[in-house]
Amino acid sequence: MSPSSSSWAPSPSTGIVGWKFLHSPTTPDGVTYSLRPDNESEDLEELRHWVLPVANEFIADADQHFKRPDSEPQVHIEYVADGYYDGNWTSVTVLHDWAITGDFVGLSEVAGYMGSLPVRGVGWYRQKLSFTRDDSEKSIYLDVEGAMAFSMVWLNGHLVGGWPNGYVTFRLDLTPCVKFGEENYLAIRAENPQSKKFSRWYPGAGIYRDVWVIKVPITHVAHYGSHITTRDVSAKSATVDLSITIDNKDTKHHQPVNVFTKVYKYKDGRVGQKEPNMYIAITKLYDLENRLLDEYETNFGIRTLKFDANNGLFINGEHIYIQGVNQHHDLGALGAAWNLRAGTRQLEMLKELGVNAIRMAHNPPTPELLRLTDEMGFMVIDGIFDCWLEGKSASDFHLIFEDWHEPDIRSFVHGPPAAGKIFSELHDIVLEEDGTRSVTSSLFRAIANDSITGEMDIISLNYQGEGMRYGGAYAHLTGNRILPQYDNFHAANPDSLIIGSEVTWSLSSRGSFHFPVSPYISAPVNDTNGGGNSSTYEITAYEVYSSESGSTPDRVFYTQDTKPSYSGIIDLAGFKKERFYLYQSRWRSDFPAAHIVPHWNWPERVGQVIPVHVFTSGDEAELFVNGRSQGKQKKEPLAYRFRWDDVVYEPGEVKVVVYKDGKQWSTDNVVTTGEAAALRLSADRTTITADGEDLTFITAEVVDSNGNVVPTANNAIQFDVSSPGVIVATDNGFPGDLTKFPSTKRNALNGLALAIVRS
Repeated sequence: MSPSSSSWAPSPSTGIVGWKFLHSPTTPDGVTYSLRPDNESEDLEELRHWVLPVANEFIADADQHFKRPDSEPQVHIEYVADGYYDGNWTSVTVLHDWAITGDFVGLSEVAGYMGSLPVRGVGWYRQKLSFTRDDSEKSIYLDVEGAMAFSMVWLNGHLVGGWPNGYVTFRLDLTPCVKFGEENYLAIRAENPQSKKFSRWYPGAGIYRDVWVIKVPITHVAHYGSHITTRDVSAKSATVDLSITIDNKDTKHHQPVNVFTKVYKYKDGRVGQKEPNMYIAITKLYDLENRLLDEYETNFGIRTLKFDANNGLFINGEHIYIQGVNQHHDLGALGAAWNLRAGTRQLEMLKELGVNAIRMAHNPPTPELLRLTDEMGFMVIDGIFDCWLEGKSASDFHLIFEDWHEPDIRSFVHGPPAAGKIFSELHDIVLEEDGTRSVTSSLFRAIANDSITGEMDIISLNYQGEGMRYGGAYAHLTGNRILPQYDNFHAANPDSLIIGSEVTWSLSSRGSFHFPVSPYISAPVNDTNGGGNSSTYEITAYEVYSSESGSTPDRVFYTQDTKPSYSGIIDLAGFKKERFYLYQSRWRSDFPAAHIVPHWNWPERVGQVIPVHVFTSGDEAELFVNGRSQGKQKKEPLAYRFRWDDVVYEPGEVKVVVYKDGKQWSTDNVVTTGEAAALRLSADRTTITADGEDLTFITAEVVDSNGNVVPTANNAIQFDVSSPGVIVATDNGFPGDLTKFPSTKRNALNGLALAIVRS
């Protein structure tokens, strides 16, 4: 867990624009990367043997390298031919997600947890490239930062290579296939399996991250050729160790070079805390006549990490509490296609929440996101696999694991012994690349004395720490039941730091409330305990309900405080759910805030009980309904909210006054609103860059005649843009809304809707 201490920057490069695109929901070309359960009955030619040698750069043992077949694959694919006419294909801009703008499909086609969007099938991308005759003295590379999935690349009809894992950045050497001084035809094929359940989340579809053409002199800094580590770190100084790897593609001549590196400080702050100190190393490569051959930039931070089994994490000697979330790679209504502003907005909201650490769930993110987390001071757990030899979904990426893994591993029995062996080898691979990193893997069913725990630098527990199906509210459930496990794992591994990598599995719908409210701090959702309404796809926002095997924030905090996710805090549209304020009150204890739940529009419940909860970092609070006190409470030990469970509803105003250390700390109020009367629009930014990529996020609030947001309003809203710009998506955060994301007409959800405008 750390900001980057080594990174890479491509040499002079060109982002590619003006793509032609063709999508087929079935296999149109008779080929596939590999046969899988979803396509093994088709008559397809496997091409993985031409792709696997791309991995040789990262395999230290030459005896384990893959050998490319001596001839081109014996297949005819019209889409890769130089003269193929693609004028009737769709013009698209890469970065591109072919599924996100489509109609939602039935669950028989694509599982709901994959977004129920048309992600399946094959996508072909074509592009013309031009290289001058002077470029013949250079090396030409193609960098693809992410293409979903099983991607393969052709240039001028030649299969250059590819990469099966759709989340991984890869580089291909185009030089042998380039026609200098002529037009060149690049074709990239992406394929998502035909299975309706090949991922456990929305995977995206197509070339959804940046693609670069890299042109460098034959002698240049190698791919990932700059490596920086730091040592002897103190408040006043540190030693920076730098190694540079240089590639010389001229097989006939040696090239003497001079290498110079200068280090500059470009951002003040502190890593993992408020803002990081960031440095940049600029390496320049010269020949003996002092001609510049190559320039390479590496961003890095200076830090020491100490993982203490009893006291936690220390960065540069300072004790840091990990306040982390799990984050998937999509950008909500924009899909998987990376956008700098949308990614920045997500991180800004996490900063406001109090987050200082992100676990990239469950695959590598775009390099751009890691650059942002470095600059904004987040600690990162950078995941690489969601699974190894055993899959979690049909045709998921466990199928590619054996492509590169050592043969003897395939003979192991699946389970803890095999897992420990595989983890040990993966651990060694990481240390080969960077010996300063700590390596972990999340444990869901392992027990405290499993062999794999002894291999880990840090032990990461999914849900087991807080217990699974644990507590009185879960007693009636069947299935795997586990008591809280932090103590057991610590006793069995006394020298290892233990973290909760997935701790809550809370469920709620923003602004929706149901009754009665569970008296427990954590209870499973169902239709009979006030947890929700399955017919309207709503879950109450009192934030005391979870999945069957999960926990709520309160129980997580309780477990943490009695021992020495966590997705869904923010909805799909980027609106704060109620639990945002619960986490904020925990993680930003110096922030004077209070938040009342629920809203106060209940005409059908006059005279009935409406429990009122308040999330705040204060230690004492008094609640008022229409000016009458409902009692003053002190926050009890191991309590994380105030609860007035016997408030009788009457229209008007609910107000809370919160105190801390005997002084007034914060206030909040909710009122009974009138009918919807108008819309109020607000933009997250009023000025954006006219580059065709920058975004502004427009929030539409449905308000009454007094300007109060109507918390029950679900009015239809028609969005339009009268000045330059285009609406690329709308949303309201409701998972049950199956309106296409590009639609400019959207119902509000509990008073709010969103429009995303691109320059």
